[in-house]
Amino acid sequence: MAVPKKRTGHSAQGKRRANWKATKPETTKCPTCGETVLTHTVCTACGTYKGQPVRLADKAAAVAAAEPAKKATKKSTKKAAPKAEETKVEEVKEEVVEEVKAEEATEEKTEE
Repeated sequence: MAVPKKRTGHSAQGKRRANWKATKPETTKCPTCGETVLTHTVCTACGTYKGQPVRLADKAAAVAAAEPAKKATKKSTKKAAPKAEETKVEEVKEEVVEEVKAEEATEEKTEE
C-alpha cells in the first residue's frame, strides 16, 4: 500500500478542497397544504405523500408494540424507586408542616 513520504501542507490541502461545495436540498410544495417539503418525503404538516394520505398511525402502532416489551423490565426496576421518593416527599411535607407550626407559635408569642 502506498504511504506518503511527507505530510500534505495546509495550503495544498485547502487548494484541493476548494471545489468541495455544499448543495441545497431539493424542495417542493406539498400539493395538499402548500407547505415546503423535501422531495420524496412525507409532508410533516399534513402527512401526505404525492397527494395521498400516509398511514403513520400504523407504523407508530407497530413501533409502540415493540417498545413496551423492552420497557416492561425497566418499569419493574423503576417501581421500587418511586416508592422511596414518595416516602421522602411525605417526610418533607411533615417537616414543612412542623416548621409552619413552629413559626406560627413564635409569631403568637411575639404578638403577646
